[in-house]
Amino acid sequence: MSTAPVYGASPANRRATQAEMEERAEFLIAYAEQYGPVTSRQLYYQSVVHGLPGIEKDDRGYDKIQRQVLNLRREGRLDYDWIADATRWMRKPTSFDGPEQALDHWSRFYRKDLWADAPDYVEVWCEKDALAGVIYPVTAKYDVPLMVSRGFASETFCYEAIAQRGGDRRNYYVYYLGDFDRSGQDAARSLKEKLTRFADEEDIIVFFYTLAITERQVRTYKLPTRPHKRNTPADRAWPHKFACELDAMAPDHIRELVEDAINYHLDQEKLRILQIAEASEREGLIALARGRKPKPKRKPKTTRAKR
Repeated sequence: MSTAPVYGASPANRRATQAEMEERAEFLIAYAEQYGPVTSRQLYYQSVVHGLPGIEKDDRGYDKIQRQVLNLRREGRLDYDWIADATRWMRKPTSFDGPEQALDHWSRFYRKDLWADAPDYVEVWCEKDALAGVIYPVTAKYDVPLMVSRGFASETFCYEAIAQRGGDRRNYYVYYLGDFDRSGQDAARSLKEKLTRFADEEDIIVFFYTLAITERQVRTYKLPTRPHKRNTPADRAWPHKFACELDAMAPDHIRELVEDAINYHLDQEKLRILQIAEASEREGLIALARGRKPKPKRKPKTTRAKR
């Protein structure tokens, strides 16, 4: 059986001193500011990796970080925007105080289809909705769908993922992020099977890749692990003594993996020209919405590829 080292601070049952609490606070604030948006669980794992005083690698340690993050936000020391939480959201139609306000709003959110002439179709799937806020800044930047499966993706969700393609027969690249444990691996296999089955009916070829977490990443990056559950026969069949949550990977590393995967499918020179055109067209729409004459468009300069 495979084994992996377990990293973490030494247990400390005593009450943390004021100096230790401030040491934790300074780390949490600095890390969230540099790498945000991050989840509270990611901050907990980074606290373990960096050996913050009194943070054990168990539920008590996580609870301590959760409480301190909440207090720091309420005290105004930790920006609310630095913490991601995509597990709770509101449904409400967008409404406006008149057509002028509507035009101004939608013109500011104008996006050009960056994938119209791309040879492939790309989606990013994530097992955990809590991490959607960490990944979304990258997928939004490149106009890539972010699909949150919440564990095992339903038959309906997978069917709709193929149906919404609307006859697009380009090769379908799926990049998956989930936990390295029995449930996470089974969820990935189930997702691949369902998407492939529905795609076959439309003559679409599916290429399925797991971006994270892999056993190699656990070892290479010395990610914090936990003992794997052995509650069910399926759990007991897991061939490793350890498991690793997606949250254990640093947020900047997750975003880097996603961005690299997306950029593999994009011609960078074409992307640069499209992004310039998008900004110019958005500026023109905003000017029209506000009753101003738009500036004349300037043709983007092309650059020669280096030999």
